[in-house]
Amino acid sequence: MASVTEEAPIKKEPLLKTFEIYRWNPDTPTEKPSLVKYTVDLNSCGPMILDVLIKIKNEQDPTLTFRRSCREGICGSCAMNIEGGNTLACISKVDRNVSKSTKIYPLPHMYIVKDLVPDLTHFYKQYKSIEPYLKQNTPPPADRENLQTIEDRKKLDGLYECILCACCSTSCPSYWWNQEEYLGPAVLMQAYRWMIDSRDQFGYQRREALQNQMSLYRCHTIMNCSKTCPKGLQPGAAIAKIKLLMATE
Repeated sequence: MASVTEEAPIKKEPLLKTFEIYRWNPDTPTEKPSLVKYTVDLNSCGPMILDVLIKIKNEQDPTLTFRRSCREGICGSCAMNIEGGNTLACISKVDRNVSKSTKIYPLPHMYIVKDLVPDLTHFYKQYKSIEPYLKQNTPPPADRENLQTIEDRKKLDGLYECILCACCSTSCPSYWWNQEEYLGPAVLMQAYRWMIDSRDQFGYQRREALQNQMSLYRCHTIMNCSKTCPKGLQPGAAIAKIKLLMATE
């Protein structure tokens, strides 16, 4: 029987690309933030920006700091600004054109904890303020489920999928200027999600809480939020629907 000759796998030539990454260390607060250049062989790296960051941290600079978890666009942890747009590093493909570098920043107009990690404390506080859970005066009996028709359930499509990555809010100029009081597109879309849930009985009170000059009406329909959402959702449309509900009550 003839022997089968195994051929050695062909080793790819290195494909070196430069990545410029925002760095700032709170332990040295007097030093200004800077862009630090790293060179990565794309032929020995995964296809996504998060793969690049992990490779740099593992092989070149263990002090590089960023958030990550699921690696599947579900948790929202790795939200950052890549090549000028807010997105998730785990679903952002690396541009294999090595003639130009790729710039990576944290989410814009946020306080920075370190490097690519923004401080989301205020963002989560705003989310908590809209009471993102069912509120009922007359809950169903203890021995029955909280039922909802198929039609009413479909109304929540395009809203419940939000992963609170903050990409939309941090792309909104109105939020940059007024984030202490303006709730921003991510939080307002979640507010709308609970307003139209057929099982919730506090829709009017939820809208009353937004009846001021800042919480809702700082939205000027710029629509950066809908353009940048990595899940393809439409926060701008949800805000417009809240305004319509409030105007017709």
